[in-house]
Amino acid sequence: MTTAARPTFDPARGGQGRGEKDLSAISKQYSSRDLPSHTKLKYREHGQGTIEELRSRDFRKELEERDREKDKSSSRRMIEPAREPAPLNAKRQKMDQVPAASLDADDPLDEDESESESEEDDTAALVAELQRIKKERAAEQAKKEMEKKQEEERIRMENILSGNPLLNYSSQSGRTDMKVRRRWDDDVVFKNCARSEPKKKHDVFINDSLRIDIGYSFTQNDKDYASNEIPVARHSW
Repeated sequence: MTTAARPTFDPARGGQGRGEKDLSAISKQYSSRDLPSHTKLKYREHGQGTIEELRSRDFRKELEERDREKDKSSSRRMIEPAREPAPLNAKRQKMDQVPAASLDADDPLDEDESESESEEDDTAALVAELQRIKKERAAEQAKKEMEKKQEEERIRMENILSGNPLLNYSSQSGRTDMKVRRRWDDDVVFKNCARSEPKKKHDVFINDSLRIDIGYSFTQNDKDYASNEIPVARHSW
């Protein structure tokens, strides 16, 4: 008789004592990965933001100083005047660097000065014209962007208003026809099955093999064939 169904009152335990099997003894081998690791905490060293260093710092003062420096730099950029064109400065420095000893007494200084002044005037006029053209182009671009945004907003509003047929918003197209063009039960099996069914103007697909033209003609032929009596030869014996 088997004893597999008997309950285990004394379960198996690992070890070498009484009732403990040697095969299930606890192993004394273990892996190096099972050893305890990181058994010592790491602390911040000097220069890594220790508690003593942070305690001696005034963070509010440092923040105010950074804000003050930022405000100064931004105000300095706004106050700085516009620089003159590079060609004028380079030419002026070049003229100033020419020594007086290298000048000839017979050279027409007045003509050179007048030519340089006229060139400077022409350059200033060109710079002013260039600035004016840039401003006009910027204004034109801004105007185009504004018109584009207005057109997109108008199209969006028209789509919103005309998307719902219940609102009946049609200012140019006129009144729209909301009539249902085809009923939902047009393709049912038992509908308009009379012999004198009115013919429709346009052929519409109907999922009924008896109502389509081919099926109707086929059934009519069957009816005609069944209605005709087939003569049977009778013999008198």
